[in-house]
Amino acid sequence: MAYSEQFMRRAIALSVDNVKRGGGPFAAVIVKDGVVVAEGTNRVTADHDPTAHAEVNAIRQAASRLGTFDLTGCDLYSSCEPCPMCLGAIYWAHLDHLYYGCDKHDAARAGFDDSFIYDEIALRPADRRLPSAQVLHAEALQAFEDWMKKEDRVEY
Repeated sequence: MAYSEQFMRRAIALSVDNVKRGGGPFAAVIVKDGVVVAEGTNRVTADHDPTAHAEVNAIRQAASRLGTFDLTGCDLYSSCEPCPMCLGAIYWAHLDHLYYGCDKHDAARAGFDDSFIYDEIALRPADRRLPSAQVLHAEALQAFEDWMKKEDRVEY
């Protein structure tokens, strides 16, 4: 798995600049065929959006620019190991490679500790800190039944 120092350094520079501008210390760059197709920084506080992480912002921008939800053929360079939400988005986007600078332990030392989320995911919903209950299951199944019957569905 070969990576480009140029693109990794770009992600790092974006993260440093984002801190100077009042944002979080995270940035991501998406590359296809040796060309940057998207860049994202952490905009959680600036946009009042808890999902506005650098990787998610870069994925949204790349998908929009490339006109597809499938980013196969693209690589993601992140200033830090992605959180669980971003890692999920990376898998859903079908990116080919992930390269990152800092790891989750570096992030935790800076106050961005996601370990509780990893711990929560492993628990049964009833045992998680977030009170959860499955309700109206039979009614909710209708959408899945309709989806499975749909001849022209687009798999993702």
